[in-house]
Amino acid sequence: MKLYSTNNKSNIVELKQAVLKSLADDKGLYMPIEIAKAPQAFLDNLEHFTFPEIAFQVSKALFGDYISNFDLWKICERAINFPAPVVPVYDQISTLELFHGPSLAFKDFGARYMAQLMSHFSKGDDSKLTILVATSGDTGGAVAAGFYNTPGIEVVILYPSGRVSDLQEKQLTTLGGNITACEIQGSFDDCQALVKTAFLDSELKTKYNLSSANSINIARLIPQSFYYFEAFKQLNRDQTNVFCIPSGNFGNLTAGLLAQRMGLPIDHFIAATNLNKVVPDYLQSGDYQPKPSVATISNAMDVGAPSNFTRMQHLFDLSHQDMAKHISGYAYDDASTMVEMKTIHSDKGYVADPHGAVGFLAAKQYIAEVNKNAHVTVLETAHPSKFLGTVEEAISTKVDIPKRLADLQDKTKEAHQLGNDFDGFKAWLMERS
Repeated sequence: MKLYSTNNKSNIVELKQAVLKSLADDKGLYMPIEIAKAPQAFLDNLEHFTFPEIAFQVSKALFGDYISNFDLWKICERAINFPAPVVPVYDQISTLELFHGPSLAFKDFGARYMAQLMSHFSKGDDSKLTILVATSGDTGGAVAAGFYNTPGIEVVILYPSGRVSDLQEKQLTTLGGNITACEIQGSFDDCQALVKTAFLDSELKTKYNLSSANSINIARLIPQSFYYFEAFKQLNRDQTNVFCIPSGNFGNLTAGLLAQRMGLPIDHFIAATNLNKVVPDYLQSGDYQPKPSVATISNAMDVGAPSNFTRMQHLFDLSHQDMAKHISGYAYDDASTMVEMKTIHSDKGYVADPHGAVGFLAAKQYIAEVNKNAHVTVLETAHPSKFLGTVEEAISTKVDIPKRLADLQDKTKEAHQLGNDFDGFKAWLMERS
C-alpha cells in the first residue's frame, strides 16, 4: 500500500512510514494512492463474517500483501474484540453503538488497531516510539487504554483544561506507566497545533522518534471504516441507508467515505455538528473558513479547524459540488441538544449522550426536509455516563455507570500543567529524561 501527502502528490511513502511518522514532512496528511474495492463476494455476504473477520477483509483489500495474513489476522483479532450493535430507536432511525470497548468510546477501535499495527512495525527496533496525541475528550482515554503497557511505546496526551468531562479526564490522567497527560491552558485546536508543530521541529525529531495517535494518522482512520461494514450487515439492504455522524475532527465521517469508496453501498452521509460548524457552513456556501473552537456540552466535537477536512476534499477531488451532493450538514446549539436528549428518552426510553443527541437532531431534520423514506443510522460515539451531569440533568433520571468507568472516580489525577505556546511545550519535552 502506497500513500501520498495531501500537500504534494509526488511525496509517496509506504504504509509503515505513514503509520510511524503520522504527518508528512510537508505538513500534509497521508492518503492512499488507490482505494481498493473490497471483494464483491465479501460485500454480498457480510452477514456471514464476524467483526474481526470483517476487519481482516477490509485491511487485506487495502494493504494487499504488505502484511502477512497471519500477522494481519492477529492484529485484527486482538484489536477488534468487542461488538458494535445497531439498535433500533425510532421507525426510521437506529443507532450504531460504538461505546462497548475499554474506554466506552468509538475511538477504541482506532486506538487498539493502531497500537497493534505500530507494535508490529516496531518489532526489532530498539528506539522507543513516542506518541503525541491531542484530545477533545474521547481520543485520550481510548489511546491511553489502547497503548497502555505496549512495549517500546510511550504516550503523551494533550488535553484542553476545563473542556473535557471529569470521567474523560480521569481516563487519561490516572493510568501512569507509559502514559503521560498534559493539561493545556487552551482549546483542542491549541493542543492539535502543538502536536502538529512538534512533528516538524528538527530538535524534537532528533531527541524523539515521534508519531501521533490522532486521526491525522491513517492507522486511526482505516479501522474506523470497519464498523460501517459491521453496521451494514445488520441493516436492511432494501432501504435507503444513510449514516449520520456527530463530527468534530471528521475522521469518523472520512472513514465512512473510505468504506463507501471500497464498495459499501451507503446512500448518503449526514455531518452533524454543534456550534463548531465550519464544515456544514462549507457544504452550504462552498467557503471553508476555520475558526477558533467554541466550548459546548458535546465537547468531543469542539473543533474549529478539523484536520480531516483536507482528506475529504481529496476524496472529492477538491469539488465542493460533489462533496455537497454526498454529504448534508447540520448544526445545533446546546439548548437544542439538551431538549433532544430528553425527547429521545421520553419517546423511546433510550439514553443518548450529547454527541448522539446532535446526531438524532440531524437525522430527524434530514428525514423531514430531504428524504422522508430514508433510514438513518446515527453513530452513538460514547457512553452517556461519560457526560453524567449533563445527561442526568437533561433526562431527570440517574444513569448507570459501567464499573470500569466508576472505578476511576476515586483515582488521583496526574497531569502536567502547560500553556498553549509551542516554546513552552517544546522546552518541557526537551527537559524530560
